[in-house]
Amino acid sequence: MQTHPALRKSLATAAVATLIGAAGALAGAAPAQAAGPAVSVTFAGTVALDDCSGSVVRMPNSVSSDPALVLTNGHCLEFGMPDPGQVIVNKASSRSFTLLSASGGRLATLRASKVVYSTMTDTDVTLYQLNTTYASIQSRYGISPLTISPNHPTAGTAIKVVSGYWKTTYSCSVDAFVYQLHEGDWVWKDSMRYTPACQTIGGTSGSPVIDTGTGQLIAVNNTGNENGETCTVDSPCEVDQSGHVTVRQGINYAEETYLLTPCFAAGNKLDLTRAGCVLPRP
Repeated sequence: MQTHPALRKSLATAAVATLIGAAGALAGAAPAQAAGPAVSVTFAGTVALDDCSGSVVRMPNSVSSDPALVLTNGHCLEFGMPDPGQVIVNKASSRSFTLLSASGGRLATLRASKVVYSTMTDTDVTLYQLNTTYASIQSRYGISPLTISPNHPTAGTAIKVVSGYWKTTYSCSVDAFVYQLHEGDWVWKDSMRYTPACQTIGGTSGSPVIDTGTGQLIAVNNTGNENGETCTVDSPCEVDQSGHVTVRQGINYAEETYLLTPCFAAGNKLDLTRAGCVLPRP
């Protein structure tokens, strides 16, 4: 998990205490969009948390008057990392986020009103609802949200991982997709593996992974194997359908975000019962 290094020891201690088994696999993917010419990827839309990175995001059906959303990792949740099997919805929060300009400068402090959804089961995401709208952020700061693609990403896609915490961008490609990624007591499904050029570090957790062909967000950066260990915290391992374990020291991963899009109705309302929504439920 790529939280800020100063917090990693305490997070690892918390991880050892988790006991509940991970939930079932997520559903299959939609076809990917055709790639277009490369777009300019900046820090616009990204945010810095106190220990992680994140971004202001919209669903494909979001409108400017909707309350804005911020995406980061489940393990970046301020209340502590969710246990395997745990899903948190609509929990009050007043967490603050530093909104960045296109060049990475500080524009403003945004504030959450609640945690809309958070889990580390099958995926590793937290979505916050802000106490302001997309239109207000646009009019005051000139910043538009990143759009979450509704499509499963494809191998070979050129990507950028944009860390608001470090104000650093990593460029590489989607290498492959991992049947299961095991880290400590957590299991993530269909994780995205980067090519080696994306050497993400602590503090990049929650960074948006952007398809440079479409400019859309396709995943959220979450972990990497730092120590060459097998399936331990900070050293996740890959497990295939036959149970074979592979360790790739120095390789980093993200969790796909297309799964979020069917779960939001008009007005950015979370509805885990909507058709096509396969996110774990409380």
